Amino acid sequence: MLGSMIGLRSGTVGARFTMLYAVVFLLSGVGLLGLVFLLSGGSLSNVSPAGNLPDQGSVTAAQQRVRELEDQLAAVHAQQSSQLLAGSLLALIVMAVVSLLLGRVLAKRVLRPLRLIAAVTRRISADSLGQRLAVTGPADEVKDLADTIDELLGRLEASFTAQRRFVANASHELRTPLATMRASLDVAVAKPDPAASTVALADRLRRQLDRVDHLLDGFLVLARAQHGALADAAPVDLGDLIDAALRERSADVRRKGLSLTVDVPPATAAEGSPALLARLVGNVVDNAVTHNANGGWIEITGFAKAQETALIVETGGPVLDQRKVDRLAQPFERLGGERTGSSGLGLSIVAAVAAAHGGRLALLARAEGGLRVSITLPAAKVPVGT
Repeated sequence: MLGSMIGLRSGTVGARFTMLYAVVFLLSGVGLLGLVFLLSGGSLSNVSPAGNLPDQGSVTAAQQRVRELEDQLAAVHAQQSSQLLAGSLLALIVMAVVSLLLGRVLAKRVLRPLRLIAAVTRRISADSLGQRLAVTGPADEVKDLADTIDELLGRLEASFTAQRRFVANASHELRTPLATMRASLDVAVAKPDPAASTVALADRLRRQLDRVDHLLDGFLVLARAQHGALADAAPVDLGDLIDAALRERSADVRRKGLSLTVDVPPATAAEGSPALLARLVGNVVDNAVTHNANGGWIEITGFAKAQETALIVETGGPVLDQRKVDRLAQPFERLGGERTGSSGLGLSIVAAVAAAHGGRLALLARAEGGLRVSITLPAAKVPVGT
């Protein structure tokens, strides 16, 4: 009984239902067996003793016979009581096992709709909020719970859609005034004999406009990646994307004196959007170069398995806090709040692009110092170029 009470207070809902049903069945069986045993014992123990017969020699033998029969009847009664007790104990054991089995079956039956709701809800993510539970059946508590979850998913879908639409529209709309300001700066500098202060101010403003333009571009990519639309999915060679990203940052690599090691086999290809995957690889390489120390090193490796392709970028540097590293996949997160000219969207875009492709991003602070960026993507269904 103590074990039953413990089971009722802890464990899963299924275990608690099982113990509850088992205890109810078992107590019912115990009560029934006890009642049968008492009634049987009472009827068998009701043996009337022999009456006092007259003291006559002719009936002495009869009295002796009656006493013998009474002794035999008492022995039979004791044997029957023992057998009934043993049978009751055996029936109680069987009842306990059967109660557990029936309790488990009933618990599964009762919780089956909840398990279906949990399974469907677990598959719904930010990229598939259009799915609904759509539970059918009587208007009971389970259907009311499912309908409530569907209403919540509807509100979440509307909120996510509005947010992404706002980011995309705002980013597009802001490009026009940025282009106008850039053109105005170019006109001011292009005038004959511009003042040195005007040229210096124009250069500073142009760098800030470039940063804003880069930030808006990051917003657009992030909104597209989070939307999950991959209509242009195709086999993409990650080695080519890495070469292109390294060529684009070659001047910074030489300026910092970074040591590069690239080991990406030609067959390392992923299935996805070429534009988004190019941005993913470019952001990872840009992060490795920008946040690296002078004279540091970068090691890029890649490999392909049966169902997935992995890309790993490691850099040296000081020992980092893993708790802070885990937050780098969130927008505008930087280590120590540093601002090195980056928008703070680089790794968050990588995480969003990887998730949009059904992959994942893992960030690890190396024990020796530096950062290990690991990206897993679905492998290309067909070889590149076919």
